[in-house]
Amino acid sequence: MRCSDLEIDLLRAFVAVAETGSFTSAAQIVGRSQSAVSQKINRLEELVETRVFDRNSRSLRLTQSGEALFAAARKMIEFNDSVMKQIRSPMEGLKLRLGISEDFIPGQLPALLARFNRLYPMVDLDLMTGLSCDILAAYDAGRLDTVIAKKSGASPRGRVIWRDQLVWLAGSTYEVDLTRPISLVMLRPPCTYRELMISTLDSVRREWVASCTTSSLMGVQAAVAGGLGVSILGKSFVKSDMRVLDMPGDWPALPSTEVVIIGEKPEFADLVQALVAFLTENRPTNVTQFPSARAHAHSG
Repeated sequence: MRCSDLEIDLLRAFVAVAETGSFTSAAQIVGRSQSAVSQKINRLEELVETRVFDRNSRSLRLTQSGEALFAAARKMIEFNDSVMKQIRSPMEGLKLRLGISEDFIPGQLPALLARFNRLYPMVDLDLMTGLSCDILAAYDAGRLDTVIAKKSGASPRGRVIWRDQLVWLAGSTYEVDLTRPISLVMLRPPCTYRELMISTLDSVRREWVASCTTSSLMGVQAAVAGGLGVSILGKSFVKSDMRVLDMPGDWPALPSTEVVIIGEKPEFADLVQALVAFLTENRPTNVTQFPSARAHAHSG
């Protein structure tokens, strides 16, 4: 039995409604009337033979089938647009100097690069990875076109694409002795994690010592897992041989860290959009996408 074809025009309207949470806002994005967008959604539901939105007078949210379709629809639109742009305006000879911080989703880089190469095989990608401070320094020196890095408190800039809650971490069998100075695993300065650990412990007059200083986040993970001390990292860095320290009153509350994208030049707009789309689609469940566009959306 031959399956019906999904039309990109219908998917584009569907994604616009899902992301804005409003038929009115979606109509402005796709350049159609609100009634036309509603008709497209009805047509899409006829094709897939299921409802993609739960709708009433007060709210609009994706159904379970709609959630599944949403992820696939964005990929199909992305691939369609990429093919059309490559045919109309080939990117052969274009070079993107990209910097991605270690703070950003551990373990996702290989899949990210594979997808980038699949979508843009003619683009020369010059990749730099490392600590956010080094990535930002390279960008400021003109050695990078676009960077994805931890937001710098000293010089806040860029568009926030998500947040990761910071936590105190220790090895799974590590026992904290609060009668002794806290052993800290630290990154070399300058480092906002290092500064936050020191200022947070100093604010409650808790003594500390630097038990290990390393030059990479993987080094911090290894040292913490090996029992050398405690440290601060995002929840996305928690591994099976580590645990979050949850001792209200003993460990001061921590903020979230924000990941930003800097350098969204017009000539790289399509490339950057593809990178951000992949990373937001594959974010860990304990990382908050920014902004949150789909939960408890309201109809227009």
